[in-house]
Amino acid sequence: MNILYIFRIFDSYQVFFYRMVIKHKKYEDILNTARNLFWKHGFKRVSIEEICRKADVSKMTFYRFFPNKIELARCVFDTEARKGVVEFKKIMQEKTTPAEKMNKIMLLKFNGTMDISQEFLADFYSNPELGLKDHIENTTGNLWMEIMEDFKRAQESGYFRRDFKPELIWYLAQKMMEMINDENLLILFGNPHEMIMELASFFVYGISPHE
Repeated sequence: MNILYIFRIFDSYQVFFYRMVIKHKKYEDILNTARNLFWKHGFKRVSIEEICRKADVSKMTFYRFFPNKIELARCVFDTEARKGVVEFKKIMQEKTTPAEKMNKIMLLKFNGTMDISQEFLADFYSNPELGLKDHIENTTGNLWMEIMEDFKRAQESGYFRRDFKPELIWYLAQKMMEMINDENLLILFGNPHEMIMELASFFVYGISPHE
């Protein structure tokens, strides 16, 4: 085989992989930018133009990856949800005490809700016409099935009470979504993040003092 032909093939592969890396980076830039803007301002107030400007991509590039803003919002949520489950699984596999596991899970929850605004909650959970609420519930339901299996395995290993029903966590998580939209309840807290953490802490520790 001609050596020049081999070099041409090699060069073409280099160009291909370079383009794939750039494409992947732009996709990630759009996702990360949208995540930060959605979390801070909600869904409705953020425009595609603003996302493109902050991510330093053209609208043409945006539409190569996402047909519209709603599909982008779904991808943002799916990505964040999957990251959370991956981190959760790592915690569950660690050789630590039940208390240490729950503390790390609480910290994971803390980091995941730190930047969430009231606008985000209102847009994503209180506007059924957007279709985001149903998507979130379906995606969360599927991921929670994985989480339930991890809790059950932890029970079998003796990490948690054998008479504890992991399904209760799923039920309470659904109720928590209703509670964070309760304006009367929100008045008691400085922001939605504080309320989410208090609800999670109350579930884990009850009213017993803890560090």
